[in-house]
Amino acid sequence: MKVLVVGGGGREHALCWAIAGSPLLDKLYCAPGNAGIAQVADCVDIAVDDLDALEDFAKLQDLDLVVVGPEAPLVAGLVNRLESAGIRAFGPRSEAAALEGSKGFMKDLCARHDIPTAAYARFDEVEAAKVYLRERGAPIVVKADGLAAGKGVTVAQTLAEAEAAVEAALSDGVFGEAGAEVVIEEVLEGEEASFFALCDGITALPLASAQDHKRAHDGDLGPNTGGMGAYSPAPLITPELAERIMAEIVQPTVAAMKAEGRQYKGVLYAGIMVAPDGTPKLLEYNVRFGDPECQVLMLRLMSDLLPALVATCDGLLQAFDLRWYERTALTVVLAAEGYPGAYDKGSEIKGLETLKGDPDLEVFHAGTRQDPDGSLRAAGGRVLNVTALGDDVAAARDKAYAAVDKIDWPGGFCRRDIGWRALKR
Repeated sequence: MKVLVVGGGGREHALCWAIAGSPLLDKLYCAPGNAGIAQVADCVDIAVDDLDALEDFAKLQDLDLVVVGPEAPLVAGLVNRLESAGIRAFGPRSEAAALEGSKGFMKDLCARHDIPTAAYARFDEVEAAKVYLRERGAPIVVKADGLAAGKGVTVAQTLAEAEAAVEAALSDGVFGEAGAEVVIEEVLEGEEASFFALCDGITALPLASAQDHKRAHDGDLGPNTGGMGAYSPAPLITPELAERIMAEIVQPTVAAMKAEGRQYKGVLYAGIMVAPDGTPKLLEYNVRFGDPECQVLMLRLMSDLLPALVATCDGLLQAFDLRWYERTALTVVLAAEGYPGAYDKGSEIKGLETLKGDPDLEVFHAGTRQDPDGSLRAAGGRVLNVTALGDDVAAARDKAYAAVDKIDWPGGFCRRDIGWRALKR
């Protein structure tokens, strides 16, 4: 098969790494890719939002499969265009990608089909939103409706903070079109986990669970980020709880989407809040693999990923199964100093060559470039994902941090407590 992966981050490096090991693969491309992806795929200089160029490339190369990594091209309709051109594509069409593209749509779908989630209301006018806020009180959550690159959610501890979040979105336009409407919802108490399933429009096949760490600094302090580390499996998600999540949340969603003419194909990523009494509720849906959760999932996946992606596209998951290593995978994100705020690009990274050859260790590149002289440079906010396998969380953590300490990059930082929730249990 000839395959293109769309994207250039750590998630896409992990996908390329997994696909590259398939005996079914003849040729692997990635657009735009990064310095690490270039070691396993041919990188093509096409941006993820250049749908015309991506479609043209897919047709020119007569690709057998396009795997779309990020959410933005999915919401923009890349899969629709590829399928219309007769090219198999992994990921939901735009009408199904609305599960992530519009938080209001997702909440309304849950309300129509009795899928457990937080109580909510939708607003596009500031004063009406403020009246609702005063009725409900704080703490409360304010979300921009559309895609806001992970920055559109405010968990407001005070009424003033909530009102400021509403004004920022609806009056000040800080999120552009993504903030033309807001969703205000109750704060759910409990512990959060990530749950993934492959969906072929009818059948949902559960994948492994994971937990990530959103805050920038140790102890879950500092600003929210795209994720500073993750581990899989999540001890919180017992086999019994996984069955409940499938039966009460994921499968009803797949059925609801089909019933409403928005058949969902691709990977469905459910952010789940598990209440102290063990009840799961849906926080949000994402319509792609998580980042950095994908990195730990791929390291634990024993089966060939490529047939699973094809079966998802072709509606053949009913008779499909995946096998996973029982061991724990843990990834530590190395980010540029200042992330998720302003950060410098171009600082040199050394020492990665000392980490090669260990079958239980992979360094996935998230934001790197290679200069003509061969030097590796930081080219993003999240730059490297140091990912290790171990017999338990502690062993995987120790291996990952031992590798982190061999990397010579003064311009970077990482959290030192990835996995703390699992170790506390």
